[in-house]
Amino acid sequence: MTYEQFSRYSFLLDRTARKVKQYAQQKFKVKEFDITVDQWLVMKNLDEREKLSQTELAHLVFKDHPTLTRIIDILCKKNFVERIQHPEDRRSYQLHLTAEGKEKVAALKPQIASIRQKAWENLNEKDFDEFKRILNTIYSNLAE
Repeated sequence: MTYEQFSRYSFLLDRTARKVKQYAQQKFKVKEFDITVDQWLVMKNLDEREKLSQTELAHLVFKDHPTLTRIIDILCKKNFVERIQHPEDRRSYQLHLTAEGKEKVAALKPQIASIRQKAWENLNEKDFDEFKRILNTIYSNLAE
């Protein structure tokens, strides 16, 4: 494969990922969810895993520590997330959803599912299987 072909496919992948995020963020704003897509990813991961360190969460949401700290600070101010002293390490904290955060996630899950379905319209099961295979291969190629 030529450099030009690689560039085109990389551009398509990046363009599509950006479009999906922009579309979702626009819908979050229009529907007045009072959170961003990145804040949702943090809340969803905390909902699925209960208590996480900031390092664990950073790996799950692919954010650097300063960016994640800002997101967590905002979610704490909104009373959706809480920092709890780590039971074995006084220097670190675990993050978890507050009761209000759990209610927010439960209320938003069906609406966010419908937003995501828009991107997947007109694709069949075979398309999904091939898409998953390709993305997993690209990811594995770059995994350390």
